[in-house]
Order: sequence, then structure tokens, then C-alpha cells
Amino acid sequence: MKGVILDGYTLNPGDLSWKELEKICDLTVYDRTAYDIGGLEDIIQRIGDAEIVFTNKTPLPAEALQAAHKLKFIGVLATGYNIVDTATANNLGIVVTNIPAYSTSAVSQMAIALLLEICHHVGAHDAAVKRGEWENNPDWCFWKYPLIELDSKTMGIIGLGRIGQATARIAQAMGMNVLAYSRSQNDKLESPTLKYVKLDRLFAESDVICLHCPLFDSTKGIINKNNIEKMKTGAIIINNSRGQLVVEEDLADALNRGKVGGAALDVVSTEPIKADNPLLKAKNCLITPHISWAPLETRQRLMDIATENLRQYLAGTPINVVK
Repeated sequence: MKGVILDGYTLNPGDLSWKELEKICDLTVYDRTAYDIGGLEDIIQRIGDAEIVFTNKTPLPAEALQAAHKLKFIGVLATGYNIVDTATANNLGIVVTNIPAYSTSAVSQMAIALLLEICHHVGAHDAAVKRGEWENNPDWCFWKYPLIELDSKTMGIIGLGRIGQATARIAQAMGMNVLAYSRSQNDKLESPTLKYVKLDRLFAESDVICLHCPLFDSTKGIINKNNIEKMKTGAIIINNSRGQLVVEEDLADALNRGKVGGAALDVVSTEPIKADNPLLKAKNCLITPHISWAPLETRQRLMDIATENLRQYLAGTPINVVK
């Protein structure tokens, strides 16, 4: 049974092993396959007569699926599966699986790391020390940016699913109060330091706003000019969920005029980021290259789940199937 991984490098740049998948199928691993529509021929050629295909970000549109006459199983190496034309896959009898809930701890940890970097600018101060600025300073300490204490401040979390809840727990442990806006509510989570509220109240009262919601029509561009004007002046925005949740031109403008005090983003609307992205030149904006999911332990968990998805499919008991 032939299997193909179309873009294995980001999951496994060499610090993990494909051996468990190799035990199940005759596996070919490509580090990268062209993402854009111009790469469709490469995608079709590399799938060839494989029955099993794994993909992370390489798209599988209808044309690729219709050309893959032996394809029976698609394993998406991520939680989001919008890169696959699932309607066509279902019509062709191709099972599509994804990887749910593998990165909760890592993503919430990264959200807090981004926030703490905004509050303390650890990297910039480390660089300043190594440039000799402390050595040559007349005082025993100095700081190059305003420093922010989070205790007793309010974090607004848009999306209180698994990741949102994990971020909330860390925020509460740091002495923050949490306001949550979510499609569904679990009243058992409410406490003196966590309350569900309407979105407008969250914008108005939050010192920090963290995005942990999926990308739906209702959430696309939720950080926009109108909603930014509802926020406290100086509010901090953290996004390591989906880049399209933010209207980047509006956020850049708000940063440059001081309405938003700072932003830290691990995702942008087009990835890799484009040179003309307005956030690259915005004030007080930190950007990291979509690494929230990338700790070794997290990627190993992803690979283990992907392998189990295939095992269960072959056993006739498929799991983590998406429609």
C-alpha cells in the first residue's frame, strides 16, 4: 500500500521519525510541494497511484482528488482542514481525517509568551545588554520600553474552547481577571475571576485581548476598525489562532496612532508573510513565524495521532473523520 506525505518538513525537519508510518505503508516523504495553483501538476504527479496521502498545508482541490484514482485516505497533519475539498472527497469516497486537540498546551503557552514579551521586551533588553548598553550605563539598571505588570488587569479571550481555557488558567494564575466571549458557554467555568460577557463589553473592559476562536464567517476580521474603536486606548492584542481574524491594515493603523498599545502575532493573513504586510512596519508589533504548534513534544503528539488515524482507518474503525 503506497503512502505519500506531500509536505513533511515542517512537522519533521529531522528531529522526529517516520518509522511508525513506514511500518504501515510504503511511504514516500516530500519535504515540500508547491502550494499555489501553479503547483497542481506537481501535486497530482506526487500523489500518483498512492492510496494514502498526508498533507499539512499543501492544498488538495477537487482537480487533484479527481486525478488520484486510487486515493482512499487523506490525513491532514493539522487541526484545520480547509485545504482539502472535503465535499469532493466525500463524493469520491475518500476518508479525510485531522488532528484535533494536539497543541492545547503549546498554543496557550505561546499566547502567554507573546504577552510577556510585549510586557517586558526580554529579547530587546538582552540585545541591548550584549551591545554594551548596560556596561556603559551610568545607572545600575535601565529599560528601553515601558514595562507592564499584569496582576489585577483584565484579559478578554475570544473563544473559550480548550486552548482558550488553558490560556485563562495561566492568566488567572498571574492574578488577571478573565472576560470570555464564546459561541457556547460552560457555566461551570465561571468564577470570581472568569465571566462570560457580550463581545462589546469584552472590547470595552479588556487590557489584553487574546484570540482563540476558529475562523468562521462570523469571526473573520473580528479585529477591525469598528471593534478597535470600542477598545481601551492602549489595549494589547494577542493572536496565535488564525491570521484572517485580523484586518491587518486596521490593526497597523491603530498601532501607529497609539489606539492599540501593542500587538503580538504568531499568524498573519498570508503565510509566509508578504513584504508588503502593513504590520511589518507598525509600531509596537511583534511577529513570530507561526510556531505556536512547533515544540518537539507537540509535533510528536501530532505524528502519533496521525499514525493512529491511519491504523484505525485500516482496521475499519476510522477516527477523527471530517466531513
